[in-house]
Amino acid sequence: MIARYQRELSVGAAYAVLLGALSLASPSFFRDQFRASLVSAAPVLVMAVGMTLVILCRQIDISVGSQFSICGVIAGLAAKAGLPMPAVAAVTLLAGGMMGALNGLFVAAMGLPSIVVTLATMVTLREGLRWVREGEFVSNLPTRFQWFGEPQDVGQWVIMGIAFVVFLAFAWGLRYLAAGRAVYATGSDPEAARLAGIRPRAVTFTAFVLMGALAGLAALLNAVRFPQVDPNAGTGRELQVIAAVVVGGTAISGGRGTLVGTLIGVALLGTIGPALVFLGAQPQWEKAIQGAIIIAAVASDALNRRDR
Repeated sequence: MIARYQRELSVGAAYAVLLGALSLASPSFFRDQFRASLVSAAPVLVMAVGMTLVILCRQIDISVGSQFSICGVIAGLAAKAGLPMPAVAAVTLLAGGMMGALNGLFVAAMGLPSIVVTLATMVTLREGLRWVREGEFVSNLPTRFQWFGEPQDVGQWVIMGIAFVVFLAFAWGLRYLAAGRAVYATGSDPEAARLAGIRPRAVTFTAFVLMGALAGLAALLNAVRFPQVDPNAGTGRELQVIAAVVVGGTAISGGRGTLVGTLIGVALLGTIGPALVFLGAQPQWEKAIQGAIIIAAVASDALNRRDR
């Protein structure tokens, strides 16, 4: 059991050490910042669930930051148009799902490399949004939009609750449903999966659609936290999400990983930025640390495969 979940246990231990260091060096972190860091991490967790599915299928999606930005703007505009919040959520998830389907069409149906496809869609979507909005925030949002119309304290718990329900639903599905086993089989060996009666292309396409829809949900959870919607809110999100998934133990080569590891990775990386501030370090180091974590995790996977 320890050998099987070595990465998850090591990341959990690192997170515990970080929290322990903060409790000794800056106890005020838990009073002033800890819950806020969890609320900020909730949209990242939702996106990371989708990214875990994509990477388990031996693919990658680096366009999620652009999808996140577009979906946030769509959510704000839908709310300004007078749509009720359930309709705002439906429109936002539909928009994200359509962008994910576009990626899935090129990758699964046409067999193009996902890194090339999602790089192209990342740039196209980002520049398209820049051309349409010209950097303008979505402002004058209705009161029912921010924090879902609830007081801030209640709204924070709603955001964290939604993210955790998404995590639990997909974690259960990956473990107990045939669809979850199909995801692992597709990433482990697509040809063997096909011979076993699984359709790897359909599984891959579905993973990209779910990634897009979850990016839309994450964008909504992020947008309701602020009085205005920033069209650049997704910048750098792809690095955050991929780092959380990979450091949580999901193999970049596909077929191996757990959502529990992803949850711990999100918690660890979501705490690093605020922790740097409370520990007196420069917050600019956060991106460098995320990049270093990705390299270390990928190198670790390569070494493990070589040892086998």
